[in-house]
Amino acid sequence: MARKKQNYPLIEGLEITTLAAEGKAMGRWNEQVVFVPMTVPGDVVDVQIRVKRRRFMEGFVVNYRKRSPLREEPFCAHFGVCGGCKWQNLPYAEQLRFKTEQVRDQLTRIGKIELPEIRPCLGSADTRYYRNKLEFTFADRRWMTYEEIADAGREIAPEPALGFHIPNMFDKVLDIDACHLQGDPSNAVRLETKRFCVEHGYTFYNAREHSGLMRNMIVRTASTGEVMVIVVFGEEDRHRIAALLDHLAERFPEITSLIYMVNTKWNDSLGDQEPVCYRGKDHIVERMEGLRFKVGPKSFYQTNSKQAYELYKVARDFAGLKGDEVLYDLYTGTGTIANFCAARCRSVVGIEYVPEAIEDAKINSQLNGIANTRFYAGDMKAVLDDDFVARNGRPDVIILDPPRAGVDEPVIGVILRAAPERIVYVSCNPATQARDLALLDPQYRVEAVQPVDMFPHTHHVENVVKLVRRA
Repeated sequence: MARKKQNYPLIEGLEITTLAAEGKAMGRWNEQVVFVPMTVPGDVVDVQIRVKRRRFMEGFVVNYRKRSPLREEPFCAHFGVCGGCKWQNLPYAEQLRFKTEQVRDQLTRIGKIELPEIRPCLGSADTRYYRNKLEFTFADRRWMTYEEIADAGREIAPEPALGFHIPNMFDKVLDIDACHLQGDPSNAVRLETKRFCVEHGYTFYNAREHSGLMRNMIVRTASTGEVMVIVVFGEEDRHRIAALLDHLAERFPEITSLIYMVNTKWNDSLGDQEPVCYRGKDHIVERMEGLRFKVGPKSFYQTNSKQAYELYKVARDFAGLKGDEVLYDLYTGTGTIANFCAARCRSVVGIEYVPEAIEDAKINSQLNGIANTRFYAGDMKAVLDDDFVARNGRPDVIILDPPRAGVDEPVIGVILRAAPERIVYVSCNPATQARDLALLDPQYRVEAVQPVDMFPHTHHVENVVKLVRRA
């Protein structure tokens, strides 16, 4: 049976009053919240509603009656379509102000605990070209905007794309001319790869038909100047693979690590794929405060290198290390925080779910001559128990840096029984962080809160909280 067509209202003259979650802004109409993407506080707009729920509505702008004086001109030609930098139309100072308010709101509303004055969000020194890693997708048909189609006035032949997924569409890819997220040679490598493949008749991937040679490409850069390029192919075509990689190696001598994978699975995940080092080293090296970190094709490393340093300095400062502490770094990843703090404590114990990440953590300790770290791989709930604490020593300080879902409740139980003097909680999701802080609250008070902006022009915010054991 055909779905009944909904007749949603057109709201005229809606005033946008504040920013909201997920990069949207909002106003109120008849006491109901209306979310409107791509607007900023002070805009007055006509909005076509496309989603209507009992407590809120969401729509898109069909006409601007008044543009806010807060507005800035977006600097990227793909703004509004790409979906990656939704706040380019908002001054950076306003972005930081809202991120501070976002942290305050979520910790207060969800956590319902006593809080100190929340520090202003720590801004990123670089607001463009700040990422050290970008992932691009090939597609046999590029995404076309409604304006392009309307202007053409005729059927347009499909063209291949190399760029980013349209939000919430797994098979739609926007072809990117220039991206302002990653510095040289990222744009040049992407454009030259596409040109070569088109010129030589390489097939681009079709996600619905699961066919095509060219599938994905990842570019990683480091503060040391090293560059890694990973090309993911959808078929095993050794001749064409070699021809493209030879061309990239010749065209871009600055590539120090040229790697490829052949992924014939239905999904794009690469964790179970075997990387093949075609030219150069199988890794690049990142530096931070005199330490060197090996970054491989599957390694996790904070994507804003400069701001990661600022984030880790906040975490280390909150840890209050005097030199004789046993430090637990839970969800340690590749051991960046653990190795960063190792010189200021007696020993560090790191736990991480991904075995490859733990191997990287051990290598990074060896690379820097650090001998007081121990790393364990496994699910946090299974590894961290009372026996583990007894074997490895009661922690004086615990640093938590969990995934977006936060800390599992059994893990919090072990932490409370271990009773460290201080806990430093680093989070990329203040909502789940607030939930966990409420569970820790009976034994720990929040002494300091520092939001840190890792991703300018997006709604994402990291937050660091210092907790001290109650007397």
